[in-house]
Amino acid sequence: MLSLAALIFTSARIDLAWFAVVAATIVAALDGVDGWLARRTGMVTAFGARFDMEVDALLILVLAILAWRWDKAGPWVLMSGLLRYIFVAAGRIWPWLRGELTPTLRARVICVVQIVALIVAVAPIVPPGLSAFSSAVGLLMLAYSFLVDTVRLRRQANSA
Repeated sequence: MLSLAALIFTSARIDLAWFAVVAATIVAALDGVDGWLARRTGMVTAFGARFDMEVDALLILVLAILAWRWDKAGPWVLMSGLLRYIFVAAGRIWPWLRGELTPTLRARVICVVQIVALIVAVAPIVPPGLSAFSSAVGLLMLAYSFLVDTVRLRRQANSA
């Protein structure tokens, strides 16, 4: 993950873009296998779930920055990587946003879609127009997921 994040400070080059695609794919696949194994073996912990979520958020942020810096999408793509951190910051203002959210299949699927959309976006064989479209679809789905979670937390707070 560190070598992937270091690419933020590089210019777009085909070899580096392919490295980003391969590295991000490996990180995402290992992250998925790790979660699957933890659920199947009953080794799920609150810390592990939180750590997994933060790794996903960091991967999305790094890929969004690469898509933007490498001119594969506009600056709006950064919202993909910032949504998690904005959500956490908003929880400092509105404590009800810090409520407990049970993991959902929707959230897991949308996270995977977002990561795949950004991996596609940084791929050197994907033209910028298609990269931007891929990134936009991922961002819209991620924003929808955050909206659903925000509504769930608000309802939980109102019913407590």
